[in-house]
Amino acid sequence: MKLLLCKNVGHLGIVGDVVNVSDGYARNYLLPHGLATEPSVANTRRLAKARKQAEIELAKHRAVLDELGRRLVGVEVTIPARTNESGVLYGSVGKKEIAAALQAEGYGVQAEQVVLAHPIRQLDNLEIDIRLAADLRTPVKVWVVREKSPEEAEAEKTEKPEATKADTEVGDHGRPRAK
Repeated sequence: MKLLLCKNVGHLGIVGDVVNVSDGYARNYLLPHGLATEPSVANTRRLAKARKQAEIELAKHRAVLDELGRRLVGVEVTIPARTNESGVLYGSVGKKEIAAALQAEGYGVQAEQVVLAHPIRQLDNLEIDIRLAADLRTPVKVWVVREKSPEEAEAEKTEKPEATKADTEVGDHGRPRAK
């Protein structure tokens, strides 16, 4: 069934596009929700202004995605995970964990943008794709490392030698500065 979109519909089209969809999708979703209408000349003219506005907004959004894609080039993110002695994770690292790690680094990546065939279940370093748009993908390096146990973290704190007076000298404003 051919319909004229009244609103942007993800993975289908933008306002003013004439799309061919199944009868059930049209009757059960698009028409009842006011997302599409009959593709007549009058309806096409009525939606012309909305289509121009939608194209402008899509161009702005695309520019933002392009900038994010440029910033993501060469990015590496480390995700600590609990493992057994042989390096197998107790759980797994999936799209949500990767997106959260990238967000913590200041990149606005959502979980649905992470391309991952299957969850990561062992310590590894992988290069995965971030799909920002249908035709815009950026590779990101993901390191899954062993999470330190509380005992290991405490032992690491005690192993660090504390600075002594001989190891420091006085810097600007009388504050000690490590050598």
